[in-house]
Amino acid sequence: MALIFILLYAPIVTLVVLSFNASKTRAKWGGFTLHWYRSLFANTEIMNALYTTLIIALLASAIATVLGTLACIGINSMSKKSRTVFMGITNIPMLNGEIVMGISLMLLFIICRIQLGFGTILMAHITFNVPYVILSVMPKLKQTNKSTYEAALDLGASPLYAFWKVIFPDIMPGVVSGFLLSFTMSLDDFVITYFTKGPGVDTLSTKIYAEVRKGIKPEMYSLSTILFVTVLLLLLLVNVNPSPKEEKEEAKEREAMAKKGIRFRITKRVVFRRILPIAMVLVIGGGGIYVDSCLLLGIAAFGTVPAVHVDNVHSFRVLDNQVSSTLVSDSSSE
Repeated sequence: MALIFILLYAPIVTLVVLSFNASKTRAKWGGFTLHWYRSLFANTEIMNALYTTLIIALLASAIATVLGTLACIGINSMSKKSRTVFMGITNIPMLNGEIVMGISLMLLFIICRIQLGFGTILMAHITFNVPYVILSVMPKLKQTNKSTYEAALDLGASPLYAFWKVIFPDIMPGVVSGFLLSFTMSLDDFVITYFTKGPGVDTLSTKIYAEVRKGIKPEMYSLSTILFVTVLLLLLLVNVNPSPKEEKEEAKEREAMAKKGIRFRITKRVVFRRILPIAMVLVIGGGGIYVDSCLLLGIAAFGTVPAVHVDNVHSFRVLDNQVSSTLVSDSSSE
């Protein structure tokens, strides 16, 4: 067992250590440094690829989760024979090779005269994520009791309200699992993205592939370390479990709040399991919006991307100063 853990985590530990190595070579230790992290955040191409990957993964997984859940409801209401046929059709994309799916989607977009780019990557990711959502939600949907749904309808609830209050809470674990699985698959995909992306659009996987062909740069170690630490922190925050004593105290607090008519209160568990993970996602997303807005303002002001050689952490300040001075001069002239 120990050998398995060593084989799994030794490469990750090595990668983390190399991200702080002052020497470019992997053969010797040149001292501790944060230079590669500063260089990474100053590299607009890698940061744009990172934020593009996160945006595509979030959008594709959210849309696929909605479509997959609706598809599960429709398939579950069919007859046994029709349900078997549709489930078999749904499983084909998961069993099929990624390269076959990538080429077929690329040909479909070309035949339909759809320009390859961000939109085609998003549609491709939604396409291969929907079967994983169906696979996660369908078992939970089969476990639900139809009698409770029918009882809610008999009591005067609308079909939508009865589904939201009776069925959806039961299938919620499957929906969350489908969303997380879709997000992971979309974040990690390379083959389908490579065939459906257009010029000028790069995700993290395609960008790393292009950079590795030129030679592995130390910035890649820093990027991989940040991704690993971020995912690890999110997992720890979301899965932190309170002690039995804390659970009893929270139960007493909920009873007291119910008596006083208070519905919501910020507790330590809410902070660690909800607020901090959402804050981390907002910080990452806000950084991406900031970088993109700087580039768009630069293009609007200069007609092209400003000639700022991004080699250090002060580059974005230089870009902001150039854009601000240009906009001020334009407004004063008017």
